[in-house]
Amino acid sequence: MRNRPITIRDLALKLDVSISTVSRALRGAPEINPETKTAVLSLAKELNYQPNVVAQSLRNKKTNTIGVVVPEIEMSFFSSVMSGIQEMARSHGYRVLFTQSNECYQEESHNLDTLLQSRVDGILMSISRETSNTEHIQKILRTKTPIVFFDRTPHGVPASKVIVDDRDGAYKAVSYLISTGAKRIAHIGGPRNLEIARNRRKGYIDALSEFNHPVGEHLIVHCEHLKEDAVEATKILLGQEEIPDAIFCINDPVAIKVIQTIKDKGFRIPEDIQVIGFANDPVSEVIEPPLSTISQPSKAMGRAALKLLLDQLTDENDFQPKTQLMETELLLRGSTL
Repeated sequence: MRNRPITIRDLALKLDVSISTVSRALRGAPEINPETKTAVLSLAKELNYQPNVVAQSLRNKKTNTIGVVVPEIEMSFFSSVMSGIQEMARSHGYRVLFTQSNECYQEESHNLDTLLQSRVDGILMSISRETSNTEHIQKILRTKTPIVFFDRTPHGVPASKVIVDDRDGAYKAVSYLISTGAKRIAHIGGPRNLEIARNRRKGYIDALSEFNHPVGEHLIVHCEHLKEDAVEATKILLGQEEIPDAIFCINDPVAIKVIQTIKDKGFRIPEDIQVIGFANDPVSEVIEPPLSTISQPSKAMGRAALKLLLDQLTDENDFQPKTQLMETELLLRGSTL
């Protein structure tokens, strides 16, 4: 008995009761004699009995498990989102399987296959920077597995999503830079296929246009690989005849690389060049100078995404995709005037 997992049958034989009696006692069924229930629970604890989750899921057609796909677990934003998901899932009796795509389309597709094979009840997902083809996501929809997207969302997929107002956040950042007297405001953006990158670029352009600042394409540089390309993007901007006096970055990890490169080139921040990021990464407070940024409610996004998924799981027949838009906040620190 000790060389294999303890089963309900083992408990029943040990106590000389029926398997159904043990099963009902473990579920806390009220019709079971209190003494019998106590004996079952005591023996189960003594023998370290663990429920067979797979068998239960086959019977109930439900695993009480949520699958999550994120681009990078090491990014503080996604770690915070995952924390929000985990907290809320636990309070509703769900387990969570976390996977990461490492910003790779093929890995992302493999993760979705793995979650389907694990019979998860639903999926929460933020797409990779490589994802433009959504066939792997369409396969999920065809299986009727509920899916909710957060932060990075695919275009044209009929599913609920939780996003921040990226356009408005970028508009706040650039409007503030304009208010400090900045004249040549550059933008280091993200991959063109990501909707968050397009929306943040739009907010940048809208702010410049509203305040009658020219929009110069030479002041916009895209990082297809984000942090990896940030140093080269900064060098491109600093190599121009008229260098920018402010740079709005797609996110904080990029902005931190920008600050390091600017300082390496001998410029002062914020006196020569102001820098502002997006996300409120914990590192943004401890670099020198501390980074001004747009804060987004990452943990709340995780909770909101899971709530939309749970709503869909309990009301599949009347499901209509919903979009929850969350607000941002401008945080001013030493990298801006």
